[in-house]
Amino acid sequence: MSNGISRILIIGAGQAGAWAAHTLRQNGFDGTLAVVSNESQVFYERPPLSKQVLAGEMDAASTLLFPADAIEAMNIEWHKPDTAVAIDRERKEVRLASGKVLGYDKLMLTTGSRARVPVKAWAELDGVYTVRTLDDARRLGEELEPGRRMAIIGGGWIGLEVAATARKQGLEVSLFELGERLCARSVGTDVSDFLYRLHSDQGVDVRLSCGAIDLQPAAGGGVELSLAGTPAGRFDAVVVGAGAEIASELGREAGLETTSGLVVDACGRTSDRDIYAAGDVAIHPELGYCIQSWANAQNQAISAALSLLGQETPYADVPWLWSDQYHCNIQILGAAGNGEGTEIRRVCGNDQVSFIRLDADNRLESLIAVNDPKLIKLGKRWIKAGMQLPPEMLADPAQNLMQLKP
Repeated sequence: MSNGISRILIIGAGQAGAWAAHTLRQNGFDGTLAVVSNESQVFYERPPLSKQVLAGEMDAASTLLFPADAIEAMNIEWHKPDTAVAIDRERKEVRLASGKVLGYDKLMLTTGSRARVPVKAWAELDGVYTVRTLDDARRLGEELEPGRRMAIIGGGWIGLEVAATARKQGLEVSLFELGERLCARSVGTDVSDFLYRLHSDQGVDVRLSCGAIDLQPAAGGGVELSLAGTPAGRFDAVVVGAGAEIASELGREAGLETTSGLVVDACGRTSDRDIYAAGDVAIHPELGYCIQSWANAQNQAISAALSLLGQETPYADVPWLWSDQYHCNIQILGAAGNGEGTEIRRVCGNDQVSFIRLDADNRLESLIAVNDPKLIKLGKRWIKAGMQLPPEMLADPAQNLMQLKP
């Protein structure tokens, strides 16, 4: 028992749920630790799904966040596959779809997010896929045969990663984006242009501002795709990469404070002091919106788990995520600001370019680096130190930026 807590219940067994459970056990919680998961496969990484798993280069065991024996040693009371459908905050109970009712002293919500499918009927069509779970990646991987035709709906990170994987496997790929540019929600115009050229050069047919999309079963198999009522071709597989929906309904229906996700303080507490949240479902306490990234899910969960045990650990990490596409490792640090400041493009080679944004005081606001992980590490230190940086030096590839090491 820790601080009078004998039973902790975690809803969700993804990145955040796994690190919450691991942190609780590693920090002395020896009471009952129950985890509810709507998947049979638990505690695995999602970033490889659209890349190595999809390409058949990584099996399920290789995606585990911890060795199987380490997971076994956590002594978890599993409820899987099952789904939490209601929280009774007065009784401190959670009702599951199976009819089970689980009690708790403290509750951790790590329900994450799910793939968004804009048209409900699409999910019922043979040949239409999303990439959110291990099973999703396995099913889609069976379609990756050279010469087959794939359509991708959505020009965000998942859509682009699937496009890159499919092209490397020899498929013909067409990508359809309703907006005027790729990844418009997370990057500026220069980065969108870079991504467009990257995929076009690799043979992807990228169609921006494509108009209304309709999907119908094709005669003889596959899916017929139309744009604004005009046929655009038959495809063997269609991948819907139209963003994600935050799975906050469980907490919202229980009366927890919610905006785009569950509102939490710096220590992961929701508006109910006995309920914590972390990962995709939880609002970043400083930025005020949900961050969907591997690093955020892990580190916010660690902070919340320690705080739940009475070790107050505020979370304020700067957002950081990455994407591997073809020969490019693309890392993103920071968040877009208010539009005031300086934008810098640092070109160190055809495959090594960085997009740097400074605020009005020449402090680093965001950094997107292609094939330059050392610059990202340096950028993290600049942000932590609040350093004022010289724009001319950042723009000059001949300058060694290690001279700016805090």
